[in-house]
Amino acid sequence: MPDASRFQAAIERLDGLHREDPRLVEVEGQRIPYEQLYARRMSEWLERVAPQASEALRLAVRAQHLQRWRIPRDDYSRDRAGYLAWRRDLGRRQAEQAAEVLADVGYDEATCERVAALIRKENLRRDAETQALEDVACLVFLQYYFADFAKEHDEAKLLRIVRKTWNKMSARGHELAETITLAPAHKALVQRALA
Repeated sequence: MPDASRFQAAIERLDGLHREDPRLVEVEGQRIPYEQLYARRMSEWLERVAPQASEALRLAVRAQHLQRWRIPRDDYSRDRAGYLAWRRDLGRRQAEQAAEVLADVGYDEATCERVAALIRKENLRRDAETQALEDVACLVFLQYYFADFAKEHDEAKLLRIVRKTWNKMSARGHELAETITLAPAHKALVQRALA
């Protein structure tokens, strides 16, 4: 299969898995699976973060939350250790599943492993592509999910989350984050967190 058609086949397979998400959201009058929307937003932000991104990074970004709903957060303890175990297990499962999809459409083992490593966020800060994926995830969170997240948590926790999110991002990620329009209260909270 030629590279372009192989890439398209992989995206279609990944999106097919995203469409299995039972959680639906309404966007522009259409109800679509939550993770399908998330994947689309990730790919859109990647175009701003790294317009010349490699094929492996484009695939990893699209598979970032692959069937995340299948490992519920509530299956883990509500403390930090439980959260970290949940994130680790998610990353492993999503990486393995993405690699299987890519192998099925004809990608070689090296590409499958590279995509899996990116999804697992290996060598964050030392690997430019892993850092780009993290920047994209943080930017998607800030633009699309922070407002709803803020409704569910107290200010002290929000300040910690904003600081952690900011610290995971590169200088380029920071520049792009400053272009995101936030509600005045959320913008003030971000400014307090970063002061």
